[in-house]
Amino acid sequence: MSASIATLLRMASKELGKTSPTPRLDAEILLAHVLETPRSHLHARPEQRVDDSTMRLFALLVTARCKGRPIAHLTGKRDFWSLSLKVTAATLIPRPETELLIEETLRVVPAGARWYIADLGTGCGAIALSLARERPYCKIVATDISRLALDVARENADRLKITNVEFLQGEWFNPITSRRFGVIVSNPPYIPNDDPHLRAGDLRFEPRLALTGGPDGLAAIRKIVLRAPTHLDSGGVLLLEHGYDQAERVRSLLNAAGFNHIHSVNDLAGNSRVTIGRFED
Repeated sequence: MSASIATLLRMASKELGKTSPTPRLDAEILLAHVLETPRSHLHARPEQRVDDSTMRLFALLVTARCKGRPIAHLTGKRDFWSLSLKVTAATLIPRPETELLIEETLRVVPAGARWYIADLGTGCGAIALSLARERPYCKIVATDISRLALDVARENADRLKITNVEFLQGEWFNPITSRRFGVIVSNPPYIPNDDPHLRAGDLRFEPRLALTGGPDGLAAIRKIVLRAPTHLDSGGVLLLEHGYDQAERVRSLLNAAGFNHIHSVNDLAGNSRVTIGRFED
């Protein structure tokens, strides 16, 4: 017994409305996924009938979403910047706010530059691959402590045919020893260990190692700031994503480590989410 796209979306939206803040969007993404079609097709062909096996798969995904599973885990992918990226339970799900980090890095790195750039804690490769696509003559070195995360990042690079990224396993700077870079960028864990948000929404299903940064959320940022000067070229720039209320403390850390031209950049909501510093030998 089949049903139309319009009927399935209406029923799923009603069910998802009990737990999701975006029930209609969730329903559309999941149905487009099982139909292997763009979401625009759902609006263009609402009367199209959906066969039984596809309906059953859709129902399973809706049930999982109602239980809190992230959309990105159910579809196995997440759009970020100009890329469609594979994500798994081993990686952080790329957030739209991290695109600010890409924008600010592209302001620092001129088009046509042939710089070396490091991305620390690359996860699924969202930052490294976005920068590599936008600055194809640069060489990106991306590190992560998780082998499973790096497997996903390498798969994304292969599928997207991006070849100017080198992936290395290890914590922060450990795999890159004495190498220096014109730019170092990172979206490190910055949520305090006891933050109640860790027990809600998608965060419940993401790797805790990629989320928590110690009692005040700044443990990873401190490590990166402390070691960055030995890995930056003279005049090199460090760009860090951080929590909405951490900018002042991150600027203080950069100042104490000898950085200058330190400033923070606000996201569209008016929150300081990226802090930048330049290091002169």
